[in-house]
Amino acid sequence: MRGEWIDISQRLHNGVAEWPGDTPFTYKVEFPKADTGSVNIGKITTSTHMGTHIDAPFHYDDNGMKVNELPIDVYIGKARVIDVSGLESVGRSDLEGIDFDGVERILLKTSSRPDPDVFPETYAVLRADIGPLLKERGVRLIGVDTPSVDSEHSKTLDAHHSLYDNGVLILENIVLTGVEPGDYELIALPLPIEGGDGSPVRAVIRRWQS
Repeated sequence: MRGEWIDISQRLHNGVAEWPGDTPFTYKVEFPKADTGSVNIGKITTSTHMGTHIDAPFHYDDNGMKVNELPIDVYIGKARVIDVSGLESVGRSDLEGIDFDGVERILLKTSSRPDPDVFPETYAVLRADIGPLLKERGVRLIGVDTPSVDSEHSKTLDAHHSLYDNGVLILENIVLTGVEPGDYELIALPLPIEGGDGSPVRAVIRRWQS
């Protein structure tokens, strides 16, 4: 039997931490049933990079693919959770000794963001030399349990560009607390936002059964 689905998404609620200076997430019942006579209708205000989300290349490259242009098959399939807890940054030297076994999606457990309601002062980032390694291994998607693959203060976004230049798409702010390393089935589909630079996702995994 296949394992139970595990939700690795951040819970979206009023008060979840946004990227400093970005649009906070808010939800409210804009039209209550008492007024409409039939239904409650909610209103959401949010950044496209709130909570667990994907970055479209357009986010950091004016000529990059937008959300509606992304290949959705990249966000569904076998993924390998790799524990890199304790590292301040992750690059080629940290991963080249690990056998990816042909897996096209890897999820890095850095354990450097313990509370999704507080933006971390520091978190593990990716180094630019990771992109070529992932291309060599056939990886098409990397997920991280941090707000970004680059540091909060980076303007050059070296890791973002290295990944894009090597055909690797980005999933950020996943929650891997309690998730053991190993192989899983991943579903993390973006919304079909026309012209979008990113999209919140509901990311779920379950143990891979060959």
